[in-house]
Amino acid sequence: MVKRFINIDKNKGEPRYRQIINSVLHSVRSGKLKSQDKLPSVNDIARTFKLSRDTVLMAYNELKARGIIRSIPGKGYYVDSVDIGQEEKIFLLFDEFNAFKEDLFNSFIEHLGDNAVVDIFFHHFNPEVFASLVLERKERYTSYVIMPANLPNVLEVLNQLQQERVYLLDRNPEYLHDRYPCVFQDFHDDMYRGLCAGLDLLRKYKKLTLIFPGGKEPEGFLTGFKMFCDRYCFPYKILSSFKPPVEKGNVYILPNDRDLVKLVKDLNSKMLRPGRDVGIISLNDTGLKEIVAGGITTLSTDFVEMGKNLAQLIMANKKVCLKNPSRLNIRQSL
Repeated sequence: MVKRFINIDKNKGEPRYRQIINSVLHSVRSGKLKSQDKLPSVNDIARTFKLSRDTVLMAYNELKARGIIRSIPGKGYYVDSVDIGQEEKIFLLFDEFNAFKEDLFNSFIEHLGDNAVVDIFFHHFNPEVFASLVLERKERYTSYVIMPANLPNVLEVLNQLQQERVYLLDRNPEYLHDRYPCVFQDFHDDMYRGLCAGLDLLRKYKKLTLIFPGGKEPEGFLTGFKMFCDRYCFPYKILSSFKPPVEKGNVYILPNDRDLVKLVKDLNSKMLRPGRDVGIISLNDTGLKEIVAGGITTLSTDFVEMGKNLAQLIMANKKVCLKNPSRLNIRQSL
């Protein structure tokens, strides 16, 4: 019975669990397996092809996540749906939603193609929300895309998912290096190299001020900023938030758009001009920053490219880590 529905070619380069998945899909397409038909047991497949039970379970769990089969405790696995057009069902967990994350999301959806469904959730930097969102949806998706932020319980939660289904996005913490494929920002390197790209313009100013609230902001922004200032002998200051009055001759580097709004309002009230009296660098680019105050200089990763790279990793089943490109977009505010 097993070989009627499952075919494994040990000389084929394709992973064995993937061959099991494709065999079941082929049997459904050809009509050998119909809705509510019982599938060969995990033990029967493992014994017939001399595979580990984990390999077979990996295949069956992915078919469950795609809604093709279901399991009945004590009875076995059954065909639940013969609608097999959907290749991927993706759990996408963002930290928060904003304009640049919208660019990322739209690019991701665009490059996935038509045979994928994406459910998006937000943990808002809350460890309890993060854990409940992930664990309540365990085994229901073919891929789990996670923005880990700087939450303390990330590893504990991810250890309860199948490792080969998890992708990290935006950050790649040291304690997770080499465990999961990812598309990430190198915040330290991006900050340092971005400021180096604007070095000649920055020399016009007396001092650099980084607004760094801490908490959800990546520590790499802070270390990259300090490294640049130390290397090029810039006087600098680090503040937790922007509070008027603005200091002439300063360059303000702001990760938070609320602080950017406060700064621009204060400049306007004092008749000061960005790029002449005060320099501004905002982190993370949006279309609005191209026109606000004559154009705000931004230090930003390419969020459209990030979405594209993530989609390509998942669709090609690649297990690599990609550093996303970043650049300094120089506008009038510098």
